[in-house]
Amino acid sequence: MLDQIEVTGKKATRDGFGDGLLEVGRQHDQVVALCADLLGSLKMNDFIKEFPDRFFQMGISEANMMGVAAGLATGGKIPYTGTFANFSTGRVYDQIRQTIAYSGKNVKVCASHAGVTLGEDGATHQILEDIGMMKMLPGFTVINPCDYAQTKAATIAIAEHYGPVYLRFGRPSWPIFTEKMPFEIGKAILIQEGADVSIFATGHLVWKAVEAARELAASGISVELINIHTIKPLDEEAILDSVQKTRCVVTAEEHQFAGGMGESIARLLARQMPTPMEFVGVDDSFGESGTPGELLDKYGMSTGHVVAAVQRVLKRK
Repeated sequence: MLDQIEVTGKKATRDGFGDGLLEVGRQHDQVVALCADLLGSLKMNDFIKEFPDRFFQMGISEANMMGVAAGLATGGKIPYTGTFANFSTGRVYDQIRQTIAYSGKNVKVCASHAGVTLGEDGATHQILEDIGMMKMLPGFTVINPCDYAQTKAATIAIAEHYGPVYLRFGRPSWPIFTEKMPFEIGKAILIQEGADVSIFATGHLVWKAVEAARELAASGISVELINIHTIKPLDEEAILDSVQKTRCVVTAEEHQFAGGMGESIARLLARQMPTPMEFVGVDDSFGESGTPGELLDKYGMSTGHVVAAVQRVLKRK
C-alpha cells in the first residue's frame, strides 16, 4: 500500500543498469558489453575494470555495434549494447530489424537517456517513439523499469531470458522505492489495491502515479496502481483483473500516445473489456531543452496531470 512505500534514496535508472551489468557479468561468463562511445553516460566503467576482455568500444558507430552484437550472439555470447535511446533505436532500426529481430538473436539492446527527462540536451536526443518502434518488432521483449532498483533487477533478469530485449532507462536522479518489490519479466506489480480507478504506469511516471494516488486518496478516491514495467509481453491477466473491479483506466508513460503502453492496453481492452480510458503522455509533439520537472509539466506528465486524468475518466465511468 502507498503508506508502506519507502523511498530509500535517489539515483538515476542508468546507475541501476551500470550496477546490474557488473553483477550479471559476474554471474554469467558469456555476458559481454558493447558501447558506442558513451561509457560514462551508460555507467559501464565498473564492468570494464573487472572484465576488460569482455568489453568492446565501438565508437560512434551504432549500426556497426548492432551487427557485431548479432555476431557475438550467434557465437553463444550474451551481448549488452549501450548507447542513448535515440541512437539505440531510431538511428539503427534497420540493423536491429534485419540482424537481430528477424533471426531472434539473443541481444540485449540497452538504452539510456529516454524521454523528456533527458532534459537540457533537447528534442534531438529526447526520443519519445522508441517503445512503439521496438514493441512492433516480432519477438522483441520491451522493458521500461521505474527506478534504480528495478532497472538493476531487470538488467540481471534479461540475461536469463533467451531472445532480443529492449531495456529502456533514463538520466535523472529519481526516487528509489521498489527495493522490496519482486521483479519478473512479463509480470506487472500491484503497488496498491483500489476500487474506483486503475492507473497503469511505466518508467519514471510510476513515481508520478504514486504521488497522484496519494493526492487522490486524500479526496476519497480509491486508486488501484499497477507498475507495468514489461510492455511486451503485456501482463494481460493483471490488467483485466484490475479493470474488472474498477471499470475505468488511466495510463501514464513518458512516451508518445501513439505506439506506447497505453495503446497496448487500449487494444487489449477494446477486444475483451471496453472501458473508459484517459492517457497521460506526449500528444504528437517533440520535446525541447529544459529541466526534467519543467518538461514533464509542460508536456502533460506531471503528478497534477495524472490527477486530472483520473478526475476526467471518473466522470465517464
